[in-house]
Amino acid sequence: MLRLGKLLRTKAPTLALGVLRTLITAPGAEAAEPKPWQFGFQPPATEVMDRLSAFHDVLLIIITLIAVFVLGLLVYVMWRFNQQRNPAPSRTSHNTVIEMLWTVVPVLILVSIAIPSFKLMYYMDRVPNPELTIKVTGHQWYWSYEYPDQGGLAFDSNIIPEDQLKAGQKRLLEVDNPLVVPADTIIRVQVTGTDVIHSWFVPSFGVQEYAVVGRLNESWMKIDHPGIYYGQCNQICGVNHAFMPIKVEAMPNDAFQRWLVDAKKKFARRDDSTGGVRVAAIPDPPDAVRRAAAGD
Repeated sequence: MLRLGKLLRTKAPTLALGVLRTLITAPGAEAAEPKPWQFGFQPPATEVMDRLSAFHDVLLIIITLIAVFVLGLLVYVMWRFNQQRNPAPSRTSHNTVIEMLWTVVPVLILVSIAIPSFKLMYYMDRVPNPELTIKVTGHQWYWSYEYPDQGGLAFDSNIIPEDQLKAGQKRLLEVDNPLVVPADTIIRVQVTGTDVIHSWFVPSFGVQEYAVVGRLNESWMKIDHPGIYYGQCNQICGVNHAFMPIKVEAMPNDAFQRWLVDAKKKFARRDDSTGGVRVAAIPDPPDAVRRAAAGD
């Protein structure tokens, strides 16, 4: 019992924070995809998302302390200064010390938040010597992916309609051609659009970039381990906004190189006008997408 008491006294703050993070991220903390009743972030798969999660945990503590303090202050004021306890209310209108405190303390809190926030924003914005470039183009309502470093390899990624899903595939998240990238590789992501504003958002990567016509926005990611990760357009882009998911398959570099060989054959077609090889003809959208666009 004495050893247990000592352990609780020395480890209580760490245990409390661990329990709090468990409650926030459960359920679904083991999958890089949205889960029913999920509350909190998906598990991070990049250093950027690791830092975002850590910064979020710090902000959560600060916000909780402020909320508890304000609630306690309100309860005390209602109890201490109600009409029964103060039939003759005080006419005090100023208190120099309190006014200085409620000005200086919030400024200090904001500065303590701003400094790590600016550092994180700079870290997210600066692409550190990319090893691979991916160009993402948003359309109504599908994504196009291009690999400029791989001879112009490009293809489109459309949602798989619900009536065509196979066993084990995820509704509203599965696509015909996922984005395939190597793990443990610094990847520059360039994002643009062809019609309205879209947003390429993959929560586990901590990447969200707007696809704007006439602009080439840029982000980056370095995926820690192979796996399948899901995202969605989170910019309201029209009637089929909910039907342009993002699926990313991260694989070891040797497997990625083998995939590149197969992909260049799969998505290549003869361009009769030049006699060369062109990549990725735009396919017709799925029937479900056409019907939704027509308002059926």
